[in-house]
Amino acid sequence: MAEVVPLGRGQYRIVDGTRQRVAYAAGPPEARWVFLDGRVYVIDTVRLKPDTTHLASGFSRTDEELALAAPMPATVSAIHAAPGQDVSTGDLLLMLEAMKMELPIRAPRAGRVKAVGCRRGELVQPGVPLVEIE
Repeated sequence: MAEVVPLGRGQYRIVDGTRQRVAYAAGPPEARWVFLDGRVYVIDTVRLKPDTTHLASGFSRTDEELALAAPMPATVSAIHAAPGQDVSTGDLLLMLEAMKMELPIRAPRAGRVKAVGCRRGELVQPGVPLVEIE
């Protein structure tokens, strides 16, 4: 089981054995957006049991759509994908910048980019799909 250490301002250190990672959280307490390892998770605390302290790793269609959206208000700093491009799981699609942090948006699965819904320099909002993969 991983230990989660609050660092302040929505940042958390996750310690799992000898591995340490930083996660970023934003949003209301009942539905926190968590950005970790290039993916976005929505933690529905209303449906979690009180003693649950870990993140579930299931990936549904809704989760995939959220993975292709900004986890918080951010500026698009680079676009690495174009419509018609084939991508593999983990490929970098977009780079966002928020609060002096780089937020990579990576492909949650292999497929072909159907559409890119943003431009470089654009301010994007959480939950709005930025890339569509078919």
